[in-house]
Amino acid sequence: MSEPDLKLKPGIKMDADTANEVAKIACALKALSLYTTLVIPREDCPEDIARSVEEGTAAMQKLFTW
Repeated sequence: MSEPDLKLKPGIKMDADTANEVAKIACALKALSLYTTLVIPREDCPEDIARSVEEGTAAMQKLFTW
């Protein structure tokens, strides 16, 4: 698997190995976000999953430049 191409936002301090692992999680959340948006009809997507994906994606946007 190739390394994610996400950059830490200015002022965020994290060692490179940790940042790389967190970036992998961010990419997975972004993919899940796309999936829940495009594939699962909104009425069929459990609210807790949709909320978790949205919160996780918002948290990652505070750390990384997409």
